[in-house]
Amino acid sequence: MRERRLRILGALVFAGTCLSICAIPSHGQIRAVSGKVAGVVNDTLGVPQMGATVQLISESAGALAAVDFLTNTQGIFRGEKVTPGLYTVRVTLAGFLPTLEQHVRVNPHVTTVVRVQLESMFASLDQLRRAPSAATVESDDWKWVLRSASATRPVLQWVDDDESAEVASNAGRDKQVLHPRARMEFTDGARRPGSASGVPSAPATAFAYDQKLGRTSRLLMAGEMNYMDAAPGGGFATVWLPTGSLSSGIHSTLVLREAKLGPDGQTFHGVRMEQGGTLGLGERVKFLYSGEYVLVGLDKSASSLRPRLELDTKVTDSWRAAIIFAEEPGSGMSNLEPDDHDSGAALAAAVNALDSFPTLLWRNGSPVLEGGWHEEIAATRKLGTHGQLQAAAFHDDDSHVAVYGRGGRLPTSDYLQDYFSNAFAYDGGSLNSWGTRVALREKLTDDIEIATVYAFAGALSPSDFAEGALREMLKTSMHHSVGGSVTTIVPRSRTKVTAGYKWVSGVTVSRTDGFGESLYQMDPYFHIGIRQALPKFGPGHWQALADCDNILAQGYVSANSREGRTMLVPAFRTFRGGLSVQF
Repeated sequence: MRERRLRILGALVFAGTCLSICAIPSHGQIRAVSGKVAGVVNDTLGVPQMGATVQLISESAGALAAVDFLTNTQGIFRGEKVTPGLYTVRVTLAGFLPTLEQHVRVNPHVTTVVRVQLESMFASLDQLRRAPSAATVESDDWKWVLRSASATRPVLQWVDDDESAEVASNAGRDKQVLHPRARMEFTDGARRPGSASGVPSAPATAFAYDQKLGRTSRLLMAGEMNYMDAAPGGGFATVWLPTGSLSSGIHSTLVLREAKLGPDGQTFHGVRMEQGGTLGLGERVKFLYSGEYVLVGLDKSASSLRPRLELDTKVTDSWRAAIIFAEEPGSGMSNLEPDDHDSGAALAAAVNALDSFPTLLWRNGSPVLEGGWHEEIAATRKLGTHGQLQAAAFHDDDSHVAVYGRGGRLPTSDYLQDYFSNAFAYDGGSLNSWGTRVALREKLTDDIEIATVYAFAGALSPSDFAEGALREMLKTSMHHSVGGSVTTIVPRSRTKVTAGYKWVSGVTVSRTDGFGESLYQMDPYFHIGIRQALPKFGPGHWQALADCDNILAQGYVSANSREGRTMLVPAFRTFRGGLSVQF
């Protein structure tokens, strides 16, 4: 009997221990996803209001009680750990009407900025708050401030000249934030010669416009038009950013292009729609997603649905791991750096979106789009405060590889000729290979940044077989590549120079590790880019642009097939330059 009681007691103790362990939340549950809220409360004159009560009320069913904040002497309030979702912001202050801001969205890992303007309750109080029109007795400026609790807040507040200047500067900064930004570019030259879906090699004018919508949202608009009378063309792009950032939060992109391929040629039509965003899964895991739909055509149309998924995990303070599944080549909005809050970078990204279509190819008389699948596993090690080392293993499975070259009198059923030159785009067929990459990027000083990349991956190379079509001569082979680049700003002239060189072993006619090239801006062979600020001779900030690719004309391969003699070019020697002005 006693042994039975001991067994029962032991079973109860064991069950209680298990329940206690199961009831303890896991480490990932304790670290809940959170966002931040910050804002400023002003009156109708733009004067910050101290002591205003700000209530953050969740619009989700079953949410906890409202969170209260008080504004400081500059009218600013902050909330550090706020559960993501939709909120109603209620602001009250004695002497002012209560103000509500509904449907304020708080996103994870993002600071949501709220600006509230209070309306005065009595016109007489507004008159008391203003300085007298003729102050002859005293030079000191007094200001009445109505407070709800005399024990904690004074009835009169002394305003020094310095504080008045600070209030005026704060109001000026608020107006500056709401002020739209614009950019115009006058350029000549193509980014991708031989691609009918890209910006043509012709004199063109492009514009971009950055307009703030509401508290945090931004709308980027860009357009471009070339000047060729025989082959006119242009495009329009819009990018909507609900959180105000390109690299975090949600973004929606719409790009339209139309261009005539020569006076007697066909007309290219293209539409690209992209939707992407970032989701926080705890404090250590981030999920980035995007998907784009592309529809292009000449006489016939070709379409493609191109997703991109990335799971980024913070293993330790120094190590991160990522799993990537993406369509290759990716869009221009997917490989952005996190400093895109700068208006100039956002405007440049909007202009680049005009040239974000995949290459249009022609195969057996029908249009197809360059593309394939890219899977990658990467580990990144943080080096100090301004450096990182990444090692990655990846797999490329491309169904339509774009091969560029120069030649004439080629079959129009397989070669898409460029009207502005003798360049062409050709469908080189499929490519399937595994690869690895090691990359180092470090910012040495405020004006010098370096990057080095080594990759071992597959590319298309010509064979000795010359009896069939050109794509039958191309085969997949493995190649080493080593590249390095440096970006520096010349101290006195403030000229920004980016120079780099990428060496590739063996003979190739397609890109080696195209995903890594896009990620680290590492074009093949010797390339240089220059940005020079010009003296101010008109409104805005003027800048000279110059981009030179494959300056030494390396990598050109001669090929003979039954379709004719061609010169295959993995990277054209090109020059693109002009002027830009930003307002």
